[in-house]
This record gives sequence, C-alpha cells and structure tokens, in this order.
Amino acid sequence: MDNTTLAVVLSVMFVLFHLLKTIFTNSSNNKLPPGPKRMPIFGNIFDLGEKPHRSFANFAKIHGPLISLKLGSVTTIVVSSASVAEEMFLKNDQALANRTIPDSVRAGDHDKLSMSWLPVSAKWRNLRKISAVQLLSNQRLDASQPLRQAKVKQLLAYVQNCSEKNQAVDIGRAAFTTSLNLLSNTFFSMELASHESSASQEFKQLMWNIMEEIGRPNYADFFPILGYIDPFGIRRRLAGYFDKLIDVFQDIIRERQKIRASNANGTKQTSDILDTLLKLYEDNELSMGEINHLLVDIFDAGTDTTASTLEWAMAELVKNPEMMVRAQNEIEEVLGKDCSNIQESDISKLPYLQAIIKESLRLHPPTVFLLPRKADVDVELYGYVVPKNAQVLVNLWAIGRDPKVWKNPEVFSPERFLECDIDYKGRDFELLPFGAGRRICPGLTLAYRMLNLMLATLLHNYNWKLGDDMDPKDLDMEEKFGITLQKIKPLQVIPVARK
Repeated sequence: MDNTTLAVVLSVMFVLFHLLKTIFTNSSNNKLPPGPKRMPIFGNIFDLGEKPHRSFANFAKIHGPLISLKLGSVTTIVVSSASVAEEMFLKNDQALANRTIPDSVRAGDHDKLSMSWLPVSAKWRNLRKISAVQLLSNQRLDASQPLRQAKVKQLLAYVQNCSEKNQAVDIGRAAFTTSLNLLSNTFFSMELASHESSASQEFKQLMWNIMEEIGRPNYADFFPILGYIDPFGIRRRLAGYFDKLIDVFQDIIRERQKIRASNANGTKQTSDILDTLLKLYEDNELSMGEINHLLVDIFDAGTDTTASTLEWAMAELVKNPEMMVRAQNEIEEVLGKDCSNIQESDISKLPYLQAIIKESLRLHPPTVFLLPRKADVDVELYGYVVPKNAQVLVNLWAIGRDPKVWKNPEVFSPERFLECDIDYKGRDFELLPFGAGRRICPGLTLAYRMLNLMLATLLHNYNWKLGDDMDPKDLDMEEKFGITLQKIKPLQVIPVARK
C-alpha cells in the first residue's frame, strides 16, 4: 500500500471515528454558532474557494457575525464583526491566547522557537518582553531613525533616476526593497538589497513563498493524521525556505561575532539590535535557534506586509488623484515646499497622510485573518459556545468592510478617519491590522513609522501617472490570496517631478 493510499485510509478512519464521537457526545455542539451546511467527512472544505476571506464574509451575511464551520475534523469559528472581536479580546483573550498550529509551521521546529506560534509560556513571555523592551521600543527606534532615513534617501534617488528616464516604478518592488533595507539597517546596520539589483526580488520571492506555504489550504490541517506524512510536501518546502532565510542571517551573525571577538583590538563596534541579541545569547537568555526564528518572524512580518500595504495605498491614490493632491498639499503646507528630508517625527503633523494609511489598512488589511487562535476550554462568545480545541479566525477583511460600522465600506475614503478617533493599536476593534490583546504584533510601531515615512517621501517630491495614457479609473485592483493580500497585477507608475 503506497503512502497516498495509506493516508486516505487513515484519514477516513479518523474522520469516521470523529463523526461517531460527535453523534454520541453531549449537547455542547447545539450551542455552536450557526454556519453553512456541512458535507460528510469533508465538512465545509469545499466552501473555502480561492479567496476564503470573501467566502467567510458571505457566510457572515447569511448566518451572522460569528459562524462555525467544519474543516475536515477541525471545528473552526470565524469572527466577522468589531463587536464580536471586542468581546473576544476583552473577555476571552486569556482562554483564546494560544495558537492552532498549521502543519506547515512545524517545519524546522518553527512552532517551538517562534514567538508568533509558541504557546503562552515562560519562553513566550521572555521573547515578548525582549521584543517590546530591548528591540522595538520607541527609545530604540528613535535611536535608529538615521539609519532608516538613509534608506529612504536611496528610495528617493532611485525614483529620481526613473523620473529622468520617464521610466515606470514598480511600487511593490521598490517598497519591498526599501522595507527590507529599513529593517536590515535597524537590526544589522547594513542593507540586504539595492533597487538596481535582482537580490531584493529574490528575497521578496523567498518571503512570498514562506507566506504562501503557511497560508495555503492544507489537508494535513483538516485531517491532522496526514501530518505524519506531509502528503503535499508543504512542510518540506517551507523547511527549505526557512533554511535559506536563516542562512542569510547566520552569515551576518557569524561576521558580527568575529567583530565582537576582536573588540580588544580596538575594532569599531556597532550598537544595533543584532548586538543586543548577541549579548542576550552570550548571557544565555536566548538560544541561537530562538534568535534565528525571531528574525524570520520579524522580517516576514515587516517586509512583505509593509510593501503590500504601501502598494495598495499608492494604487488607491493613483485611482483617486484628488486625494493624492490633498496629501501633497498637506505635506507642503506643514513642512514647506523645499523640505527634502521628511523625518519620522514629522508624521504626527500630517493627519491626512496618516488617514490614508489607516484607510489602506482597513480596506486592504496586510493579513486577511489574524493568526489563528485556539480555545483552551469551552468559551462563551456572543451567546454561543466556542468548544475546547476549536480554531478561531478573525476575518479582518470582513470587519473592515462591515456596513454596520463603516459608511460606504467599499469606497476608499481617508476622510472617515479625520472624523473619528479610531486607531490601529488594538484598542479600537473596527481596525485591527496588527491584532489585539496579548498577541498583538510587537512591531506595529516600526511598521507604522515605515509606512508613513515611505508614502510621505513618494508623494512630496513627485506626481504619479499611469503609462500608455491609461485612465486611473481602469486600474486593476484585483487581489491574490495568501497570508498577505497582494495585487495580482503589480502597480507600475511613472514619477513626474513636482515643480
């Protein structure tokens, strides 16, 4: 019997056992949230479609803002409204603080070393504390601002070169290269790519491959017994991608360790985040595996998602040129026409620019679902029961387009954020791009700084137009699904120097 046949037989046996168990167990399932009809064995797997966030949003319109589905043998609860998310995070955050671990994430023991996937534990608390206090605090980010400022100047130089040649800029690619270098300078005091080379595109492809494999529907998640044989090779491929990324980090780390070892000879020292991590390693507060996977988490979360959000923001502004003009006028009025170097500290003076970023995060969230939570016990939520071990997904895409919260939710309108105090920091449940509660993204402040700084720089110095006399209203805004939501057709626009 080959592996595939064995996997099918075992999975059928497992699911049949689960179905019999469900029939003869207590009535707690009667209190499950409503949801679509389920097929035998497979449940709602075939209802996912190519864009599960849209499928789940459609189910929410029929069954309500809290729905239950059966994905193979896994009970899945989907939150699709701000009110349910508020109850979840304020009343049940502790009971729902742990993760459902996708089979793919077990690659390279990532789930045992990654702050994103570890259960709430002493190790997890230590990593959170280190990240919040020693790596990504406002004080640390303020100190490393000049490094990021230098990378934004490089972006500006690249755009100027394209403008002089009347050449289109691939916004997603330029934003990814800049985001990668902003992060690498913050962490390593060095850059990992340049706008003129293919290195950043290769790095971007590696990051997208990681995101795609983690986000890919996987039958080993629906029928856990299949995880023993990794039938579709997802875990194997992801392990290879992790290894490639960690090899990059290890080359940098080994070189830095040599420099630190030669300190007695008067070698110039850096004082960046990598030095902090290596000091923690030398003091036995972090293992090298934890450092590697912490860097994987941060570079995964801080490059592709940031670049994608900036690309969506620019696409919306190209499609709505009057909004672009308003943002440009605001920058000029506040900072002056001759201001060539916008600082991170200037962003607080630019409310409309910030509103554009918030509106982009609402309409095009960098991740359509928050990373999955797991119920440690039966949890009462919105009048229903989330059963123990159920997977809980928060559909950010649906929450951002809820007509009960947002007027004209399908319309890009930054002005809505000038009329309210809704923020992105996890306290306003209508807008949760970085999550909420104890699992909120520790890098949200850095991401927000990077997004606003890059957008302000692109808008202040240049107007932007589509090539081939294309009407902005015809701009393709189709998306492709993954952990990040990207444009199917990259945004390519020509920069025209402002007079």
